[in-house]
Amino acid sequence: MSEYKISIHDMPEDDRPRERLLKYGPESLSNAELLAIILRTGSRKENVVNMCSRIFSEYNIKQLSQANITMLTRIHGVGTAKATQIAAVFELARKLEGYTDEPKRKIRSPADVYSLLYPRMREHKRERLVALLLDTKNHVIREEVISIGSLNANIVHPREVFKAALMESCASVILSHNHPSGDPTPSREDIAVTEKLVEGGKLLGVDVLDHVVIGDGRYVSLKDEGYVR
Repeated sequence: MSEYKISIHDMPEDDRPRERLLKYGPESLSNAELLAIILRTGSRKENVVNMCSRIFSEYNIKQLSQANITMLTRIHGVGTAKATQIAAVFELARKLEGYTDEPKRKIRSPADVYSLLYPRMREHKRERLVALLLDTKNHVIREEVISIGSLNANIVHPREVFKAALMESCASVILSHNHPSGDPTPSREDIAVTEKLVEGGKLLGVDVLDHVVIGDGRYVSLKDEGYVR
């Protein structure tokens, strides 16, 4: 027996995602309907709304946002083109989350470090140590990735941290790294690395203002904890 598939054009007009968005606004749409508007087309076997509903039955929005192109193309019906569309929309969302109208991002507090870095840091499955290079007014000159992998005082050398700082003639740096576990409580290695880099900065004339450990929706400032003086 033949199986009949409903095309999106066969759906009542009021049920179509694009028409619903125009009539009621984007906030009225489900995640599946919003994704359907982005992807536009389904496959021979299912329309785009059904495809997107199936995707969100298999993945929640956080899991989908963290999936790379290879993982996305393993989803039935999602080829390279659709995978890049999905990846692009989530990257735009991350950029919006860290966006500021200021010409240069100014860091006033650990909360500013968190809001700048969290949208990207939360996606990483491994620890990533970055340095924010600052001018005399605490504006971010540059963001430098120092190391990837678990922090270790024997591996993270001050020269790797301060090489870019000296090249940029920056006044100070703020360190930050993520804890993939989601718990931002500093480890003994985190504290040891921080103390080592603070001392190295003093020798080179570059102040280490803070080290912010980022977890899942929260952070810890090692300056607030008394480890950066």
